[in-house]
Amino acid sequence: MKKRWQILAGVLISLIFIWYALRGLELDQVWSHLHTANYWWILPGVAVYFFAVWARTWRWHYLLRPVKAISLPRLFPVVCIGYFGNNVYPARAGEVIRAFVLRRNEGVSVSASLATIIIERVFDGLVMLLFVFFALPFVGAEHIPPVYRRVVIGASVLFLAALLVFLWMAFDQRRVGVVYRFFADRLVPARFRAPVDGFYERFLAGLHFLRNGRDVLMVFVTSVVIWLTETVKYWLVMHAFDFAVSFIGLMLMNGVVNLTTTLPSAPGYIGTFEVGARVLEALGVDYGLAFGYTIVLHAALWFPITALGAFYMWRLGVRWGDFEKEIVNT
Repeated sequence: MKKRWQILAGVLISLIFIWYALRGLELDQVWSHLHTANYWWILPGVAVYFFAVWARTWRWHYLLRPVKAISLPRLFPVVCIGYFGNNVYPARAGEVIRAFVLRRNEGVSVSASLATIIIERVFDGLVMLLFVFFALPFVGAEHIPPVYRRVVIGASVLFLAALLVFLWMAFDQRRVGVVYRFFADRLVPARFRAPVDGFYERFLAGLHFLRNGRDVLMVFVTSVVIWLTETVKYWLVMHAFDFAVSFIGLMLMNGVVNLTTTLPSAPGYIGTFEVGARVLEALGVDYGLAFGYTIVLHAALWFPITALGAFYMWRLGVRWGDFEKEIVNT
């Protein structure tokens, strides 16, 4: 029942954002821009994007080192399968899926994997906020629509608070243990205590890298490289259409869009991604043109990595039913 409500909430949020994105849109203009676009520019954009996926794989490899050293060639398919899960299943289920595949293939516990994955998301969110705040002096705060301003403010509080909590968990494990035992003694039934304790201990092991300032800096720099590279894809796909905004303007769009897609939504971030066209409209791009570009960009981000993730699922013999069981039990 809980999972069903999560799916319904995601679909509802997607519908709200789709309505916001389609409001005042003239579809015949969108079709005209799509008809005249030079789609060859998508090819270098996809190549650059896969470099970003490889960089993301390296970052996860770096985060997992205190738990287990796993080579990049073995880890890359797992990352692609995670993208596939996020793109076709609601509630970012791909994060649980890749933790499950890593346990199956490499023997790394799901709880330790999830700790590193959550840290990834925190650093991604902080970099997105960095992009937004870096771009604002150049493009002006008025270029962020009101709905995005609220997302940015909420995300700032959420990601900074999450980072502080995880740093506290990594550096002050004695007090964290006291707090954990206080609540576990009162809320966790005795028959579940042993597995919950094990999950807690393995989760803390996944946060170990936060105790090293050099490691934290390395992960942060890698996160910046990942998202700058993805912004290059935004820039390349832009050349398929008849408009031009600065790279900094695209950093703003990238930051705002990816903060928005952290909200629950239908699979593939439908709706929450498309309202990125409103940022381009605020930067002076005709909205029909901006929307056409945004849906092509979304497709170029969605199809190649989803197809590769599906291929790796088939190649590794991973079954969808295994995922469903893992999601239900997580």
